[in-house]
Amino acid sequence: MGIFSIFKKKETLDKGLEKTKASVFDKITRAIAGKSTVDDDVLDNLEEVLITSDVGVDTTLKIIDRIQARVARDKYVSSSELNNILKEEIVALLEENNTTDLDDWNLPTDHRPYVILVVGVNGVGKTTTIGKLAYQFKAAGKKVYLGAADTFRAAAVEQIVIWGERVGVPVVKQQMGSDPASVAYDTIASAKANNADVVIIDTAGRLHNKVGLMNELKKIKDVMKKVEPTAPDEVLLVLDGSTGQNAFEQAKQFASVTQISSLAVTKLDGTAKGGVVIGISDQLKVPVKYIGLGEHAEDLQVFNRKEFVNSIFGSDLKG
Repeated sequence: MGIFSIFKKKETLDKGLEKTKASVFDKITRAIAGKSTVDDDVLDNLEEVLITSDVGVDTTLKIIDRIQARVARDKYVSSSELNNILKEEIVALLEENNTTDLDDWNLPTDHRPYVILVVGVNGVGKTTTIGKLAYQFKAAGKKVYLGAADTFRAAAVEQIVIWGERVGVPVVKQQMGSDPASVAYDTIASAKANNADVVIIDTAGRLHNKVGLMNELKKIKDVMKKVEPTAPDEVLLVLDGSTGQNAFEQAKQFASVTQISSLAVTKLDGTAKGGVVIGISDQLKVPVKYIGLGEHAEDLQVFNRKEFVNSIFGSDLKG
């Protein structure tokens, strides 16, 4: 990645998370006002900051316990050091959840195509995220195929077709009401026949009938394996970050019906609830792989935990 690209990525990240940063930064500043050391009052205030920033209660308590251990070990920790300690512990927490720092759009090279099955409720930006993924992978030199397997919503098929035309990648579709597994099969078969690098398949976002959704996703996976034994390589859950703890509830519900291997958190640019990324990853033990920071295709970024934490918490907090 060139210097300009790195700068542009950081600029997009900082701009996309500026509402979260402004909220968190202001709260932490108040939490340590007039304090020279990290005492129980500071930790209580910090706990409230993290919970009200949608990090979630369980994850917040875990972070506070880590900071308390640091304070006890080091004997004296000034309030001016608190921000760096906080960042270090959150980065470590994300790393434990298998979230790695991604800097580009590379994929494993041991086989092709790499198959991504995308799940998520309607309205979270799932189909749009698929279009943005296609754009980013194609820009990185990958040959991409899209599968319109959300056959229960005409709008979903139309939207993914529009993205395919906009980005310049083929979309495999069938008639409305067709078997989603059949669409997935055809997509992978076409991709293999044309030496594609990556396949991204949309799925229906229904959660009112968990058993039906679970059976449908299982069938899609089983049929995929008939044409590509390794498929799917990744089950990507798309969540709307602006809904805060509601996104966490959605994540838990999806995790209960199918195995999730990665997360994409969208719409972070319009909210002060970016802390939900930390909590969802920690509670599900699933890595965040992509974040959406705006409406443009290039506003979808691969997730880098250190860059994310630095962007939210900054480096200029003073005691």
